[in-house]
Amino acid sequence: MAGFKPWRFQTLSAPGRARTGGSYLLIVFTVASLAVVGCNRAATERGVYPVEYQTDGLPNLTLTDQYGHPLSLAALKGQPVLFDFIYTSCPGPCQLLTQHMKLIAGKLGPALGLRVSFVSVTVDPEHDRPGRLFDYARAFEANVKGWYFLTGSSAQIDQLMSSFRLERKRESDGEIGHVLGYFLVAPDGHPIVEYSEGVEPSIAARDAETAASGNSLIAWASTEFRNWI
Repeated sequence: MAGFKPWRFQTLSAPGRARTGGSYLLIVFTVASLAVVGCNRAATERGVYPVEYQTDGLPNLTLTDQYGHPLSLAALKGQPVLFDFIYTSCPGPCQLLTQHMKLIAGKLGPALGLRVSFVSVTVDPEHDRPGRLFDYARAFEANVKGWYFLTGSSAQIDQLMSSFRLERKRESDGEIGHVLGYFLVAPDGHPIVEYSEGVEPSIAARDAETAASGNSLIAWASTEFRNWI
């Protein structure tokens, strides 16, 4: 990864999902898929969907960051966290996701690390060890305060992903599937908003700032959910 260079491009062949050959890792939602949610749920803003489930997105789980340091997810409670799921050998879609996260970070400015945290979790922990994550983050100038690139055991990653209704599946066709999106987790650890990869960075940054300021975003999400049922 020492010579890693980001692959910069503008669009994907299909919204919310990209496929590529080679080593494979299929990410699917078991209950509420971001790839499906845009078709089945209305949103007050493009690409913004209140979460319908109640789970703990910041469990008592200790992973390892890009510097090789242990990080307890539960220790991040007290401020909102923006999550995404990537892996370093991904030939493009994950890089697009990280580029979008970088834009959101730019909108947050000094609030990142002070009032809001970012967590990028590898979905390929068998290969993505701290050094690879460090090189990946460095390529995007993302080794900044408050942005953690995390790895752990396969069981730990599976446990965390289940909190977001995600599941890792390995298939025999040699293809990789992605659901491109983000999750905003409230200071109490509950996921409250899902974003598609096309959401305006200013919207995600605004929501994170709002969640850091109090419960108004949680109240908004609850209201929107009640409007659907």
